[in-house]
Amino acid sequence: MFSLSITMKRYLPIFGLVVLFFLAACTSPAVSATATPQESIPAPTVEQDVDAVSEAKPAAEPQPTATVDPTATPHPISNSGTGSLPAVPGSTLFDVPWDDRSVFAPGLISAEQSALDLRPGASVYHIDLSIDDDLTTLSGREEVRYTNTENVALHEIYFRLFPNIADGRIDVTGLTVNNQPVEPRYELEESVMVAPLAEALQAGEQIVIGMNMVIEIPTEGGGNYGTFATVDGIAALAHFYPMIAVYDDEGWNVEIAPSNGDVVYSDSSYYLVRVDAPEKQKILTSGFETGGEIGNGRQTVTFAAGPMRDFYLVSSDRYDLISQKIGETTISAYAPPEVAKENELALRYAVDAFSGHSERYGAYPFTELDVVSTPTQAGGVEYPGIVVVALNLYDKNFPFFEAATAHEVGHQWFYSTVGNDQVDEPWLDESLTQYATLLYYRDVYGQAGYEAARDNDIQRRWDNIDRADIPIGLPVAAYSENGTYSGIIYGRGALFFETLATALGDATFEALMRDYYETFKWDIATTEGFKALAEKHCQCDLTTLFEEWVYEKGGLG
Repeated sequence: MFSLSITMKRYLPIFGLVVLFFLAACTSPAVSATATPQESIPAPTVEQDVDAVSEAKPAAEPQPTATVDPTATPHPISNSGTGSLPAVPGSTLFDVPWDDRSVFAPGLISAEQSALDLRPGASVYHIDLSIDDDLTTLSGREEVRYTNTENVALHEIYFRLFPNIADGRIDVTGLTVNNQPVEPRYELEESVMVAPLAEALQAGEQIVIGMNMVIEIPTEGGGNYGTFATVDGIAALAHFYPMIAVYDDEGWNVEIAPSNGDVVYSDSSYYLVRVDAPEKQKILTSGFETGGEIGNGRQTVTFAAGPMRDFYLVSSDRYDLISQKIGETTISAYAPPEVAKENELALRYAVDAFSGHSERYGAYPFTELDVVSTPTQAGGVEYPGIVVVALNLYDKNFPFFEAATAHEVGHQWFYSTVGNDQVDEPWLDESLTQYATLLYYRDVYGQAGYEAARDNDIQRRWDNIDRADIPIGLPVAAYSENGTYSGIIYGRGALFFETLATALGDATFEALMRDYYETFKWDIATTEGFKALAEKHCQCDLTTLFEEWVYEKGGLG
């Protein structure tokens, strides 16, 4: 989850400065045939400037993590009883075998169909949900086929229960492992559920974990900038379901993330989700709709998503839709009719960002990308295949609107497709996406637009904390002072990528970024993985540069 906090009074004077600068420096871009002319200009994309919550784990010196090798031979998968466990049970929710990935094929462009043959150990979620009439309660069942892709035997499986730390509530009952009841234990304010295993799950072995769930949705607040809440007839349901945690060099990587950063760190998985909801609701999710039916004032719609890092759902009867197709991908924009003109701008911004990023980094892998307005208290939030922009930004005269939209679309490359630990290494997606947003302004407005955005957003963020010489490669919790997270991750961090591009030269840097996208696609990148790849491209040692910008002072990252 990515959010842009809106401390409006603090930044309104800056907007005026940016307007004057931009009018003097930039010319208007060409107008798309499907949208009104762009009327925004580069401006500060106001990020999260709040202190870390007290529950967060203390900031620690970042340690090197092993570089992911997507070409490594995976463990043989055992689901037929040849290991210590019997064959895994099939799904009770869908008549689709766990290993049948053909259902996900329509969601991938033709060049990415081969992704379905990769990572046989990716988790597969089957979820059946019912949303009540007032959009305040979810109930249903989840079954997930999990494979141990680690090099060690596992004695328990960790799930994240994010609603329990987002002003809502999720209660799980009837927990089973391979149809056998187990008693869970809970940790971290019940944001973690641990499912014990009667027998150790060896490398390559699989199990099916099932559970029933009832989820209470808050109608205000919603934790982490209201990303999980029903407000003004819009149910925005971020990471509402029990989600398997990442197992990495730290073991089961779980913590209560600081409130000024992203909270989800997850592996790419596959999702089949059936949603029963009031008939008038538009249900928008990660992935694509595979079918549905209507009757007795209700609708049942099924969605398929994968490989995706998370599954997001938003539901409302307030949305109108406009869309545009670029290649094999349909980009859709959803907003209430009273902001129809602004929704045309949102689509235009998304199309321009999509086109630039696709050419620069590589093809967007999915056949759908949605841009949705919600009452989030953030400026924008990214999810796989769908991005959210705050409804109160839908004002064609508000420059933050354009920046937030372009930024979130950029996260489809860096966070969604290329993953990272957003809690401990936020620079890998946030700083890089900020730099990608600078390049968006250059694509659309030319060099003058790039310089305006750089000076009045990126550089100004760092200036606001007196250009503090704080490393960009620290965990979110390390940036506890007000404004430090924004100033370092969204300011200094973006300037690091500008510096790296200058040091390597444009051609080498562009080749690096395309290789980075392809190398870590569907996987989890690390600081050391990025550095090693950069050094491969430049045939040089970048340690000094990383010590100056990225690593904690006094020691390597």
